[in-house]
Amino acid sequence: MKTILNLIWLVLSGIWLAIGYAVAGVICFILIVTIPFGIASFRIAGYALWPFGRAVIRDPQAGVMSSIGNVIWFIVAGLWLAIGHIVAGIALCVTIIGIPLGVANFKMVPVSLFPLGARIVESDSYL
Repeated sequence: MKTILNLIWLVLSGIWLAIGYAVAGVICFILIVTIPFGIASFRIAGYALWPFGRAVIRDPQAGVMSSIGNVIWFIVAGLWLAIGHIVAGIALCVTIIGIPLGVANFKMVPVSLFPLGARIVESDSYL
């Protein structure tokens, strides 16, 4: 079932959201100082392509620098990516088949706002 949902997700929403994260990642890599943001952006782009069967957990070892980085990320890119998730989630929830995909979009909003200090793991491994 996860594979079917992931394939539908990829076609309807995943590819576009992943492109958004990839663009943000490329911009971050160009600006050299923001390479950690680029790494986080590419990590979330992979999650945006194939989200079902994976989960986001917060790393308790993340320090103050990740908190400061999350504030900077929120201002520069996080808010716009979160708006993309909300718009896509609302559009997908219009149909009954799209409701699980819309809920997955809403679950991605927190990690799109604050990606540093978050890890993406298989759902089976963290439960």
